[in-house]
Amino acid sequence: MNTPKSTFGKEFTRRSFLRNTIAGTAAASAYALSPRSWAQVKGANETLNVGVIGFKGRGGSHISGMRALQQKEKGVRIAALCDVDKKVLDAGVQSFDKLNLGVAGYTDLRKMLENKNLDVICIATPNHWHALAAIWAIQAGKDVYVEKPVSHNVWEGRQIVNAARQHKKIVQTGTQSRSSQGIAEAAKWIQSGGLGKVKYARGLCYKPRGSIGLAQAEQPIPNDIDYDLWCGPAPLDPLRRKNLHYDWHWVWNYGNGDLGNQGIHQMDIARWILGEMELSPRVWSVGGRLGYKDDGQTPNTQIVFHDYAKAPLIFEVRGLPRAKGDKAMDNYMGGSVSVVVECEGGNLLVPNYSGAIAKDKDGKTVKEFKGVSDHFENFIDAVRSRKQTDLNADILEGHLSSALCHTGNISYRLGKQLAQGEIRDQIKADRGAAESVGRMIEHLKANEVDLDLDKLVMGPALKMNPKTERFIGNAAADKMLTRDYRKPFVVPDLTT
Repeated sequence: MNTPKSTFGKEFTRRSFLRNTIAGTAAASAYALSPRSWAQVKGANETLNVGVIGFKGRGGSHISGMRALQQKEKGVRIAALCDVDKKVLDAGVQSFDKLNLGVAGYTDLRKMLENKNLDVICIATPNHWHALAAIWAIQAGKDVYVEKPVSHNVWEGRQIVNAARQHKKIVQTGTQSRSSQGIAEAAKWIQSGGLGKVKYARGLCYKPRGSIGLAQAEQPIPNDIDYDLWCGPAPLDPLRRKNLHYDWHWVWNYGNGDLGNQGIHQMDIARWILGEMELSPRVWSVGGRLGYKDDGQTPNTQIVFHDYAKAPLIFEVRGLPRAKGDKAMDNYMGGSVSVVVECEGGNLLVPNYSGAIAKDKDGKTVKEFKGVSDHFENFIDAVRSRKQTDLNADILEGHLSSALCHTGNISYRLGKQLAQGEIRDQIKADRGAAESVGRMIEHLKANEVDLDLDKLVMGPALKMNPKTERFIGNAAADKMLTRDYRKPFVVPDLTT
């Protein structure tokens, strides 16, 4: 593994505060404190200064969320914005200027992190930046809210956990369903036997994903974007898709497909309800990018099977509609982007981020679970208390659920095209798998996909040691647990 050590955090402590600060937000006597202790000295009535990195998309919700807390007099304010897209950055800074709420603007997150006045960093960059940005922020003495998936690969996700523990920082994962009292109550109820023994938990991501088009040649980089910084830890490859923004989700160097985009939410809920706190000991995946030809690489149709001992976690991704030419998506037991936990005594449906519905085997509702609180507020409250256990979505939870997406994708990427019969034969011994694959095949037929021509990719069944988070007897799979990082954007090895 490419895991060199980093001295980035040490460099922060040597730099002068006077070169990098937003003036006038903290007492001068506190400036001499090291970054590691900075956030921890803030009193209950002192203002926490927030910096947001990446806000063209989801980062806008971070800004709105923190502004809402400011209006609720929770003692937070957005003090800095960072984006490699100058148009996005300038528009963001100007929007604050119009409200007479001045913020500092940064293109390079490293410069932002040198600002000792910042206590909290929110990260909503593309996936390939999540881990390094979070670790650098932690080493700079900041508490962190990092979007899902928290990592681009398994190894770097574990390094965020290591950094948070070593520096005693509060690190929240952006899986807001964890702040649902309704889902939390439902999870406890299922685990206590509310519907009998769990047969399997099924996560669903049936979400429309059309073609991103075919670029006929290398695309120009927009003048307002620092592409070197945009690529960061990933290779500095030419742009070979029409849209730089968002469509990176479907390119392996930067994204993790819809499994790691939308699906991470449902993966997390399913694992939560199963009560699993380790990676699965065995995983396989089958699927393909089908129904159109474009520049995307990740599957738009996929099944991942996590073979937990108590009950398997089965995940299904579908980006095509329920039939060719239709606008509606498929539905399974009442949900399209949801979780269905199938038990001996009935089923639990989690249709959103705020509640769940339990039904018996006859389909009669036996119990409903409701209630949700503010995920950002939970994070800020934990920053105040300095108690990691106060977090609804501690970084360890985020790492584990993100890693389940990554290991499923590793199996898929190591797979090969097989005929339908061969696939059915390989998965026949796994509970619930044949039924899932059968429905997927029917779904593709409804979309007029000829599986004799465009065969599904069947990945190998990979065995893993959940304690070490390494695969057993598969060097190719182990290699994909991390990546070769591009200097100087190297995720440090923080293994103790």
